[in-house]
Amino acid sequence: MTEFWTTVLEFAQTTTARVGKQLMQDFGQVQALHKADGSLVTRADKWADQQLQDAIASTFPGYGILTEEGDKVFPGTEWCWVIDPLDGTTNFTRGIPIWSISLGLLYQGTPVFGYVYVPPLAEAFHGFWKGSSGLAVPTGAFRNFHPIHTSSEVPSNHHFFNLCSRSTSVMQKNFPCKIRMLGVASYNFLTVATGAVLGGVEATPKVWDIAAAWVIVQAAGGSWISLKSEPFPLLAGVDYSDRSFPTLVVSRPELVSVFMPFLEELKV
Repeated sequence: MTEFWTTVLEFAQTTTARVGKQLMQDFGQVQALHKADGSLVTRADKWADQQLQDAIASTFPGYGILTEEGDKVFPGTEWCWVIDPLDGTTNFTRGIPIWSISLGLLYQGTPVFGYVYVPPLAEAFHGFWKGSSGLAVPTGAFRNFHPIHTSSEVPSNHHFFNLCSRSTSVMQKNFPCKIRMLGVASYNFLTVATGAVLGGVEATPKVWDIAAAWVIVQAAGGSWISLKSEPFPLLAGVDYSDRSFPTLVVSRPELVSVFMPFLEELKV
């Protein structure tokens, strides 16, 4: 791994660990307010967002920053960090131990590195995805620095498929797997990357929900299917605050045809 990518990985690890330690002190202890889009936000979200922005500005001067709680307009810089300071705010406020901190690093508008830390579970995921960037990027996806890969198993009632709260129309007769709803978009998809789940769908994820997971899922061998429009590359000057990217993620390409028929009633 080159010195640059080592710096990127170490920065993501140490910064999210520091922010996560403080968030654990507030876990289940803060009240949430409603934002204009109906989602929730707490003082912990805002604090974490500012901490992450300050750390990026100090370590990577000149890099753009796109964040759920701050600037939502893609600046068009060659390099840009995408921040979700607290994915799963409802879980966080209710004391449910599944919520995460996500950092995605974009090159020319497309993610090439993703890091997701889940403090209550002491799980850290990261991955690198070269794609068509032309960069010399390391390969692989990892949980706590151990390699992960999607499952090659065949769907059955002993396997899981993840939903979000807005995709319950998927639950139909003869659905091939058991349903789970985790309440955190990034973790929804990361369980596919680890092989624990065969697929998952999110009806309304924003770019900061998916930037890091987009890298890790594909680096782990999963298939990322955009149900409406492709999220990347991001476009300079565009405000991403009101843009959702409905997504199906499956462990391997052959499962797209298995699950896609159940998504016909999903409003995207």
